[in-house]
Amino acid sequence: MDFGLQGKVAMVAAASKGIGFAIAQLLTQEGCRVSICGRNEETLEQATSQLGDEARSYVVDVSDAEDLAWWVEQTQQDLGPVDILVTNTGGPPAGPLDAISDEQWQSGFDSTLMNIVRLVRAVSPGMQDAGWGRIVHITSYVAKEPSRILPISSTLRSGLMALTRLQALELAPHGITVNGVLPGSTLTDRQRHLADIRAEREGISPEEALAKQGADVPIGRLAAPEEIAAAVAFLCSKPASYVTGTSLLVDGGLTRGLG
Repeated sequence: MDFGLQGKVAMVAAASKGIGFAIAQLLTQEGCRVSICGRNEETLEQATSQLGDEARSYVVDVSDAEDLAWWVEQTQQDLGPVDILVTNTGGPPAGPLDAISDEQWQSGFDSTLMNIVRLVRAVSPGMQDAGWGRIVHITSYVAKEPSRILPISSTLRSGLMALTRLQALELAPHGITVNGVLPGSTLTDRQRHLADIRAEREGISPEEALAKQGADVPIGRLAAPEEIAAAVAFLCSKPASYVTGTSLLVDGGLTRGLG
């Protein structure tokens, strides 16, 4: 299938490694010129070197409004008008509900929800002028099935599902689709961190905990970041022009609910 992405300019947040990098890599292979951001300059440089000559990287704190505005401006100057936006952030702190501080809630809100409001506000006018755009938000299956050890993520990513639908309704008349991708257990640094928490709680090794997390998935294993990226690339494609407002589970059957 031809995704029709040759020459498109794509911004991918938090893309120096993990799911974000896999998305940037696949979009590059599909012909996009990609702008990525992250907090660590060294990791970003390593990622950019693998993405090719037309990729650009920028050190950005996605919870900072000025950083986000600068990233959009620099991308437009360096690569041109933005056609595709993929929002993505590292997960908020894990832990029981009664152990989460006000500061952690506020930080999670800024990095998980407000950054998306700001980024879409910044790039959507250009997409409207062009009459075409693709916006994909990377969230989590806990938006549909809350996790007791991920209270911030569960709460805010549920809110992001509502925001995704609202943005889709607002932008659909302008040829812009807005969708969410909800990964399940994926082999990333975040998953390894959660395995460490489980290992301590259950008195087992981190390796055993990681294996258990894969066994918990009906398909019998953790997802590879590239499998999440494949779903994102489709939603960014021209053939996906009639898909908008959708929150797509890519979780190997992990989520048990029907909603």
